[in-house]
Amino acid sequence: MVLLLSTHLSYGKADKPVILGKKNYKFAIEFKANQLEEKTNSKQDSMKKVIVISTSLRAGSNSDMLADKFMEGALQAGHEVEKISLIGKDIRFCHGCLACQKLGKCVIQDDVDAIMQKVLHADVIVWATPIYYFEMSGQMKVLIDRMNALYTLDYQFRDVYMLTVAAEEEPEVPQRAEAGLTGWIDCFPKSRLAGTLFCGGVADPRAISGHSKLNEAYEMGLHC
Repeated sequence: MVLLLSTHLSYGKADKPVILGKKNYKFAIEFKANQLEEKTNSKQDSMKKVIVISTSLRAGSNSDMLADKFMEGALQAGHEVEKISLIGKDIRFCHGCLACQKLGKCVIQDDVDAIMQKVLHADVIVWATPIYYFEMSGQMKVLIDRMNALYTLDYQFRDVYMLTVAAEEEPEVPQRAEAGLTGWIDCFPKSRLAGTLFCGGVADPRAISGHSKLNEAYEMGLHC
């Protein structure tokens, strides 16, 4: 018995049928199945869990629109993406008690622990913030302080991105905010600041609409 199998086995020529005896038919099917499984596993291995934290509390926020474009790119790349907006979140000031170092979570009962758990298990963290007085937003800094429990935990994130916007346009405007975030990243030596994006000259809500920086955010997300 001879079977004709049309396939793309690595040792055959593309688009040409391979003549197989009955003995080798099962091998060929298993070989092809293994190729498909390896391709699927490779795709799953390359898929990342991306958490985007939008810290602005303003409706029509420009930094939030920048975050959305990053998300679009990351979704297009096949990653699992979730955005956390701080609008409506209960995030209180750190007490400095350091109980989190022993408990692995903060003793304050608010929304921070739920956010921290998502950050803990993400591969990529994206912070989006407006620049206030040449610094990150206050609510972003408070959240960073409150996630102090991460310091003792087995965090998964490796790449950290920062998206910033401001009314001022000078390139040095976001530098202090970036330095502040770098201080947080330095406490997690397996992670790194993988990229930053700044859009200046946007003061009013949704002023960033149509700006080329939105396309840059999309490309950054596509290749995160």
